[in-house]
This record gives sequence, structure tokens and C-alpha cells, in this order.
Amino acid sequence: MSQHLPAVAPAVTAEIVGALSPRLRKRLDAAITKIADRPVTRDGDIVRIAVDDETGLELHAPAGVVVTADAIRCGCLLAPDCLHRAAVASAAPVADPVAGPSCDADSGQPSSGGDAGSPEPPPAEESAATPEQRAAAAQLWAAGAAVLDTGIEGAGAVLQSELLRAAHTAKLGGLPRPAAAAVSVVTALRSARSADPAHRLADLTAAVRELLGTAHRLPDATGPELAALRGTARQTYVPEGSLRLYGLFTEPLITADGYAGAITWTAAADGRLYTVSDIAPGGPGRATAAAGRTVRLGDTALTHRQLSHAGLALSGATVSPTGRLGAGAGSKAVQAAGAAWTDEPLAALWAPPPAGQVARALHSQAPGADLLFLDVTILGPVRETGGDCLLATSCDDLTLRLTAAHDHPALAYRDNLRMLATLPGTRLRVVGRLVPDSRPTLQLLAAAHPADPTRRVDLGLDRLQRADLPSAPPTSVAQAPTGRGADPAPLHLLRRRLEQAVAAGRPFLSVPGSLSTDAGRLRRSAFPTAADLLAELQRTATRRARDPFGRLLPADPTDFARAWLGAALYAEAAETSLCGAAWQPDR
Repeated sequence: MSQHLPAVAPAVTAEIVGALSPRLRKRLDAAITKIADRPVTRDGDIVRIAVDDETGLELHAPAGVVVTADAIRCGCLLAPDCLHRAAVASAAPVADPVAGPSCDADSGQPSSGGDAGSPEPPPAEESAATPEQRAAAAQLWAAGAAVLDTGIEGAGAVLQSELLRAAHTAKLGGLPRPAAAAVSVVTALRSARSADPAHRLADLTAAVRELLGTAHRLPDATGPELAALRGTARQTYVPEGSLRLYGLFTEPLITADGYAGAITWTAAADGRLYTVSDIAPGGPGRATAAAGRTVRLGDTALTHRQLSHAGLALSGATVSPTGRLGAGAGSKAVQAAGAAWTDEPLAALWAPPPAGQVARALHSQAPGADLLFLDVTILGPVRETGGDCLLATSCDDLTLRLTAAHDHPALAYRDNLRMLATLPGTRLRVVGRLVPDSRPTLQLLAAAHPADPTRRVDLGLDRLQRADLPSAPPTSVAQAPTGRGADPAPLHLLRRRLEQAVAAGRPFLSVPGSLSTDAGRLRRSAFPTAADLLAELQRTATRRARDPFGRLLPADPTDFARAWLGAALYAEAAETSLCGAAWQPDR
């Protein structure tokens, strides 16, 4: 039902849930499940839900967002402090705490598609966090630590409302990045608890790491570090003048917070990447439909799918830091000729060696820096712990793992991966997103056959048929990867325990000795720091103080969260280093 509800501001959900009595709070999660099955109707800015034959809910959402608590109204006798209002607020998508519907879409957030007024000036650099910002960071830390203490099952609507309250406090304190991090944790938790096909435990783990990392560092940060931790309230658009762009591919997008749409990637003659996006509230159906909508740039009548093969000539262009093209009134665009991936200027994207592209992806903040442009030869499928993937070799004879960019069944990624797995020996020119891992891994986004480069395929939108790709050469034989395909470092043992803590909470790691085998293997593999961090993780999970009478006190979630964050930051840095090494051709 959430995709049919308007987004609700974090402060609204926190206020309504906070007004519930302790007795009603215990019933809130069950009420959310029950109300999710009720019919929803929309009349302009008003959304109505029939709770039962006699009771109805109304959500008043101008511009698609509920911004005040009194905009959610219920006809039951307990209103306004009733369970129905809290349940629907907790079931609805969370509105972006920073910029609402006009924030930047290339980061997976909603967008109005145009320039939102004049560019915001950069914030003044502060020498230290203010007392209000330190207090907000402490509130964020406590809420994030509580998530690790309970795990997904225990992180119900009440704990989520505390995260949203902390996000609102952070927003008021001028901390847009931590506020957005808290909302990301909430949306990922809701996705996990609802068994959403789009849920990935790794994404939730990354969101928790971002929340705790910013909350931990912010009180002591100064200067440029503080400015980076604070973030900016909105994406600024700067004039870019005239641009000649060539379409590359279109990527469908489904976010955990109820937004969906399409992003079309384009390239300029100098190789810089720019995007045109159409992201709005909706579900998987909107992700596929948006690709057929007209791009909102000037007077062009091109759809996103057409633009991915055609070109654009722009004047008066404006661009955000993430490479998103603005659709302001001063921007003019007309259709121009496109280019095949094997023709210039696009062919130049495939010229750098894979190792050089990976180095750029790991260390550059340029738009699309994490995209890799490779020529590969399909080997065949392989089943691994993290799911099925496709093995291939690159032009420098490196064995790669190709995975689906999104697992939602409404998108074509997974089916296309299976189709490609039946064609060993087939050569492809592909675009993918780098996955930081100790083995070369790539999320496939688009592909073309070198023999017919005009027939390129958006792998999230087009469902391949065998006839769409030429047959593999009769003499080609897929070889299973040898030693180079093996995981050179068991860092996944640490990563798995970090994810288990997020999924099941601190008690899951508190069994004495349960992590000793993993710690021993890490130490034997020359990862003593990882082993020590894993041991500290278990010590803090089991450590409990006693009161003056000798009775055990509850475990301190702060100590465990601090140990978890240290291990998570180490794992992130180690994986980045191992990823860069894994793509070196002399391995």
C-alpha cells in the first residue's frame, strides 16, 4: 500500500507516534500490517483509506507530501491520539527531510525535474559544531545504536519514529547529511520488515554505517571535515553553457522510500557524463513507464528510451554536482544525431584499461565515476553465497563476476542475466557499476554485441530473447575460472558478522566463542586487525555490568555500536584497497 500513499514528513510521523500511550505503542506494528490491506482512494491532494465500514482516514498532501500532523485525520473516537493515524503515518513513504520533492534524483531521491530557484550559496565554514548540532548528533547516535541493539525484528515503528525525530532535529540544526542518513535507515528497515523484493541487507548495513559514522565524527570535526559531515541542503545548479551530448543507456530506478522512475545517461565529446531523470512517488510500474516518458529538457520530444540512442544539443544548460541536467526555462535542447558505442566519441569510454577505470571509480567523485565500460566474453553461470552471478573474462583476461543491478522481479535484470548465462563464448560490450569487493565484480546495466553495436540493450528494461544476441562462435568453450577467481582474502567473514548484527541485533553475537573460529581464520590469513575488531565486537556484545547488589545490568548499546562502527569502517577501507588490487591484470 505504501506506494499509493503520499510521503509523510519525518517530524509528522515522530509527533503522531510520540503522542500514543504506552499501551497503543505496543500494538502499533500489528496495526501497520492491518492497515496495509485496506483500500486506498485518491481525490486530488486528498488520500482516503477505509479503516472499516464506519471509520475512515484522510491524508491531506499538497504537492504529494504530508507536512503537518493535523493533515492526517481519523474518524474514530480516539482521534487524534489514535492508532490509525500513527499506523498510516508509519506505513507511508518518508518525505526527504532536506529538500522534499525537489531534491536531486541522481542519488535515488525524488525530483521535480527542474531548477528549484536560484542556486543555494555554499554554507559558511564553521570552526566547530554548535551545541545544537552536537546534541542532534548524540540523538542520532543513540537511535542508530538502538537499531544495532535490536536488529530488524525489534526495529519497529516506535524505534523508527525515534530515528525520524532525530532526523528532524538534525535538519533544524543544519545537518542535512545526517538527517538524510537517518531517513535512509528507516526506509531500509521498512523494506526489510515488509519483505520487499528490493531489500538488500548490504544496503541497510551501509545506511547504518553512514548514520553512525557521521554522528560519531561530527561533534569533534572542524573546518572542511565538518562541512562535509554537515552536507548541503540541496543540489545547486551551475551554468554549463552549450553541450553536445550522446545517449548511452537508460537505467530504471526503484528506491526503498517509495520513489521510482528512470535515469538516462549521456556523454559529452570529452567523456564527461550527464544524466536526465524522471523520479517521482510510485512503484515498479512507474520505473518501467518513466522510460517511455518525454525528457524534460527544452522543447525536445524525445523519450528517455529514444534519448539513450540519440543525441542532444543544449544551450543555456545548468548542471548539478552529480551531473544532473537542470530543466529550467533558460535551458534549450534540440534532438541531434547519436553515436554507436563503437564510434567516437563514445568508443573512447571503453579505451582505458579496466584497472584504470576501477582506480577512477574508487577515488573520483565525478558524476558516473563508478560506471565501468568493458569488453567481456561470457563464460557461464556460477552459484555463490550471495546469489547467482555470471562469469566473464575482460580484455586483459581477468575473470569477472557480473551480477544483476536490482533484484526486483518487475525489472528485467535477473531474467537477462540468466539469458546471457546460456550463451558461453559470446562477446559483449557492456556498461556496469563497480561493486567494491575482493573479487572483480560488476552490476550489469547495459550491453551490446560488437558485431551489431546499434542494438544495445538496457538490461533493466529490455527482456532479452535468444534471437536478440548472435550465437557464440562454435569453437568457443567456456572455461571455469581458475585460481584468479578465488577470494584472496576472507574479509567476507567480518562483513557477514557486521550484517548479522544489523539483521538480528547485538544478542545474536553475544554467544560466547561464536566468533572465535572466524577471528582465528582472519588472523591466519594475515588480517590481525580484522580479527581483533571481530573479537572486540563479541566482547561488547556480551559485556554487562552489575549494580551494587551484584545484579546484571542491560548491555550498553553504545559500546557495541562503537565497536561495530570501528569494524565497519575498517571493512569498508580494506574492501576498497582489495578491490583496486583485484582488478590489476598481473594478479
